[in-house]
Amino acid sequence: MSNETILITGLNLDLTDALKDSVNEKMAKLFKHNEKIVRLHIELEYQPSRKRQGEFIAKGRIELRGPDVVVSVESDDLYKSIDILEEKLTRQIRRRHRLEKEKRNHPHDIEIPSVLPKTSTV
Repeated sequence: MSNETILITGLNLDLTDALKDSVNEKMAKLFKHNEKIVRLHIELEYQPSRKRQGEFIAKGRIELRGPDVVVSVESDDLYKSIDILEEKLTRQIRRRHRLEKEKRNHPHDIEIPSVLPKTSTV
């Protein structure tokens, strides 16, 4: 991981080495899809609720040129949340790349609605 920056934070849970390694392994794949990724923020959260045993939330934010890609996932298992987060972030990066490619290959003419005054050159 030379230029890859992955920041992992945990809310209401301890980040173990195994958890950090798992996140780094999964999220390193995202850098292969787009080399223009500046930074990747992963936030893992445990939110206890009365309805279930526990609720795990994984949030991801990819910083690139232009608007950031932000995704959030909730499930009853933390590793399941990380897997789903990686899939969603991959889909968003691919979608963004496809739209940029479409825009680049099919430029649109710009129409100016007002009439520009003509000037005479003397």
